[in-house]
Amino acid sequence: MQFNRLIIVNILFCFVCQYVLAQEYKLVTNGRLILGTYQERTASISCGDIDDDGDIDIIVANGRHWPGQNRIFINDGRGIFTVERDLGSQRSTTYAAELADLDNDGDLDIAVGNDMAPNYIFINDGQGNFSKSSSFGEHYAPTRNLTLADLDQDGAIDILIINRGRANEICLNNGDGDFSKSLIFGTKDDSTIDVEVADIDDDGDLDLILANRDEQPNYVYLNNGMLKFTEKIPFGTGRDNTRSIAVGDLNKDGLLDIITANIDEQNVIYFGNKDEPFSQSLTFDSTQMASYSVAVADLDLDDDLDIIIGNAGKPNVVFLNMGNGKTWIRFPLSEEPFRTYDIITSDLNNDGLVDIIEANSDEINRYYFNRKKK
Repeated sequence: MQFNRLIIVNILFCFVCQYVLAQEYKLVTNGRLILGTYQERTASISCGDIDDDGDIDIIVANGRHWPGQNRIFINDGRGIFTVERDLGSQRSTTYAAELADLDNDGDLDIAVGNDMAPNYIFINDGQGNFSKSSSFGEHYAPTRNLTLADLDQDGAIDILIINRGRANEICLNNGDGDFSKSLIFGTKDDSTIDVEVADIDDDGDLDLILANRDEQPNYVYLNNGMLKFTEKIPFGTGRDNTRSIAVGDLNKDGLLDIITANIDEQNVIYFGNKDEPFSQSLTFDSTQMASYSVAVADLDLDDDLDIIIGNAGKPNVVFLNMGNGKTWIRFPLSEEPFRTYDIITSDLNNDGLVDIIEANSDEINRYYFNRKKK
């Protein structure tokens, strides 16, 4: 694999067909823009400033069904990761290692979710050094993902554990990083693979948006304000194989939309609607690839959200929003047919532009700088 070859994707934003170019950006990667030279079974990536030096560091979750070493990559300030540390001394079957201030001391801690092994908290000393702390959730559950959010709005970050083929859990934070109290959401038969948290019905509390695999229906679970999720809204065909979801207002109507990444079927946007939520949809990607991950961000600084899709066995793809959420321009992110289990965005080099980071299974994990052409 030739990482010394510069890969450039030109992103053109057009106001009308007659005017070829209003703004032009490029997404660039090369042999230095990688997270080590490992080719591990990476399941997900998260990022944040763990050492309080003003730049974004990266946590890599490795293993999936097989024990792997989770890794921390320290940013040198330029978006280059010249220092790497192990996260913990024990290898686990990790699917997710997510960052948030779990003990309310002002720095970012890590929640690690494992498949059929205990989940653990790693506490930050404030300088990016982590010590293993308490476990959380049901031991030996088939965990596939974690989502961190303050669900009960008490000022402390809670943990949602997403299990495939078993009930999902909400582990409530007591404010000090103790997660001994838990609730169940969904059903024990759900093949849930991803959950997003957002105030879908604009009532001031956080709702749950579930992506289910194995041709199960996808649902929005509405919060009644007291962490009861009895009311649910379906979205999709009812038999989708959804692998990942993202939430954002793509058409700028003030309502949140749902973006789905599906396996071997079209990728679809479900638009928010006060009267008939998510009944209106748009296929933005008709290729029917095995799409494993999705992210949304304003890549071209035109004040709307674009979509990035991570595929398995086919190149990853960027979809540029032409302003109304209905028209999209498609660009391949690279030519490589990796298995991208996760794809996220962040400004790694502090230039004001959103960059893209890939979590690739059995391949090098790579990232792309977003640059405005001069």
